[in-house]
Amino acid sequence: MKIVCLDAKTLGNYDLSIFNDFGEFKSYEITKKDEVIERLKEADVAMVNKIIIDKEVIDNTNLKLILETATGVNNIDVTYANSKGIKVKNVEAYSTKSVVQHTFALLFAFLNQIIYYDKWCKEQKWVQSPIFTDFSKILHSLENKKYGIIGLGTIGKEVAKIANSFGANVCYYSTSGLNHNSDYISLNLDELLNTCDIISIHAPLNDKTYNLIDYEKMKLLKDSAILINVGRGGIINEQDLAKIMDEKGIRVGLDVLEKEPMMQDHPLLKIKNIQNLILTPHIAWASEEAIDNLMKKVYQNLKEWIENGK
Repeated sequence: MKIVCLDAKTLGNYDLSIFNDFGEFKSYEITKKDEVIERLKEADVAMVNKIIIDKEVIDNTNLKLILETATGVNNIDVTYANSKGIKVKNVEAYSTKSVVQHTFALLFAFLNQIIYYDKWCKEQKWVQSPIFTDFSKILHSLENKKYGIIGLGTIGKEVAKIANSFGANVCYYSTSGLNHNSDYISLNLDELLNTCDIISIHAPLNDKTYNLIDYEKMKLLKDSAILINVGRGGIINEQDLAKIMDEKGIRVGLDVLEKEPMMQDHPLLKIKNIQNLILTPHIAWASEEAIDNLMKKVYQNLKEWIENGK
């Protein structure tokens, strides 16, 4: 059996040699679009994260199994693959704790003015201070804040539990309309945006969520609101976000963008209130522990398929 991983660089420094247990394993750090078919020519199993596996790739290879090293399979034409007898296996719930932790890292960076005060101290302003503390920036606790969650799935529920433990008043908007939870208040999107102090997004990208938060929706936000997206890029209209951030005092933490890597001329890099923006490069999922969990599950997916075809 020949197993080919096309974008190992997206998996950090994980030791992929374990896949030699199942046959001949070949790994490429990065694969360009025009290299995909050639590299999969002799492969039985393709292992991919963001590489596109579409009808053209499927028709020009002899794949039997596609291992998605993530939860989302929007990079794979699953329906066509299945029609050709090709099994597609993904991994769910491998990075929940990691994403939840990053959500609060972004939030507390704002509430506790971490970036400002780190810089303030390193510029020796504390050295020059006449008192032991400083009030040039005011900190805020999470207690009694209204915390709105967009997407109350596995990650959203974990965020809700932690926010609740800090004394926040949690509410949510279900983007699918299918998630109901009597522990928290369900609101329509407009009311959530209009009344919440903090909003974090934990929804998938689909027809219902693409451009869900546009200029008109963001006008509803409180001037002091904190908006965090660790779900998917494309849920927030980034052009509109750049515009509203120059008009209001909202603070925004983003781990995802519609196009990744970030474009050189991205409008968010040009906003006046750049101090109100924290960007991280789609790393919320990528703790060492989460990647280890992910790849153990990918290994198990391959093992199960070899043993019983499932």
